[in-house]
Amino acid sequence: MSDNNVLLEIKDLRTYFYLDDGVLKAVDGVSFDIRRNSVLGIVGESGCGKSITARSILRIVPPPGKVEGEILFHDNGKTVDLAKLPRHGDDIRAIRGRDIAMIFQEPMSAFSPVHTIGNQIMEAVLVHEQVEKAEARGRAVELLRQVGISMPESRVDNYPHEMSGGMLQRAMIAMALALRPKILIADEPTTALDVTIQAQILRLMKNLKEDIGMSIIFITHDLGVIANMADDVAVMYLGRVVEYGTVRQIFRNPKHPYTQALLKSIPMIGKERGGKLASIEGTVPVPINPPRQCGFADRCAEFIAGRCDADVPPLLEVEPGHLVRCVLYENETEAV
Repeated sequence: MSDNNVLLEIKDLRTYFYLDDGVLKAVDGVSFDIRRNSVLGIVGESGCGKSITARSILRIVPPPGKVEGEILFHDNGKTVDLAKLPRHGDDIRAIRGRDIAMIFQEPMSAFSPVHTIGNQIMEAVLVHEQVEKAEARGRAVELLRQVGISMPESRVDNYPHEMSGGMLQRAMIAMALALRPKILIADEPTTALDVTIQAQILRLMKNLKEDIGMSIIFITHDLGVIANMADDVAVMYLGRVVEYGTVRQIFRNPKHPYTQALLKSIPMIGKERGGKLASIEGTVPVPINPPRQCGFADRCAEFIAGRCDADVPPLLEVEPGHLVRCVLYENETEAV
C-alpha cells in the first residue's frame, strides 16, 4: 500500500478506562489503515470496541478513559498525530466535523433538545466556514432534502422532540455531511431507518465518496450492508481486531472462528423454512483486567487448551493483505 494512498493510520491504539474495579481495556492494540476514497467496514457484536475505536479517533472518549498509541492523519502533505493533541484544544476542534465527521449511534441523545435541528446543522457550517447565516440555512435545508426528509423548509425549524427517531437519524447524517468531510465515521447509521430510506442513505454516501473522494469508516452489525459498501473489513472482538482483509477475502475465505460464526448466523435464501439460525453461544465478556489469552477462547469450538489460553495470539498474514489473530495458523505463516 502506497503511503500517499493512506489518509489515516491507526497504530497500536489502546483506550483504557481506569476504574475502581480494575482497568477496562475497551480497545486493546488496534491497528489498521484508512485508504483515500475507500470504505472500511468494522463489524462485531455489541461490546467489542467498535464505537470506542471511532470515538478514540475523534478524541471524544469521556473520562476516565485514556487514549494511547498513534492516530496519524495525513492531509495536504502534513501528518498530525491526533492521539497527541489535547482533546479540548483548538487543533483537534478544527479537524472534528470539518475533516473527520461522525454519525452517532443514538440521535435521540446526540442532539441538543433546546436548539432547532437547523441551528445545529448550521453551527457546524458557521464554525468552520466564513459564510452568512442565510447561506448556512440554505445548505441545512438542502442537506435535509438529500437525506429524504420531506418539507425540509419547515422541518429545519423543528426541535428534536418534534421528530421521529428515524428522522433524527437522517438529520444526524445531514449534519455529519454538512462540510463534506475527508473521513466520515458512520456508527450504525441506518439502524433506525426503514429499508427504502436505508438504501437512499447508502446511495448518498456512495455518491459523496465518489464525488469528493471521501473515505468512510462504516460500523455496523449488518453484514449485508458491509458486503455492499465496504472495500476492506476489520472484524473486532473484545477490543482487538481478530481478522482483517478485503471484503472478498473476509466473505469468501473467512479464517478466524469468530468470523466464520458471524457469517453462519446470516439468514440465507434457500434454507429450509422454519429452521433455526446458527448462533454463537455465550456473550462478549466485560474486558476488566482480561487474562492474557485469545479473547474468543471461552466461546470457540476450535479451542486448544495450552495454546489458546497461553497468550494473546499475534496477527498472522495468511495471504497478502489478509490478517488473522488465531493460533490455528501459527505453523503456516509469520506474524506481521
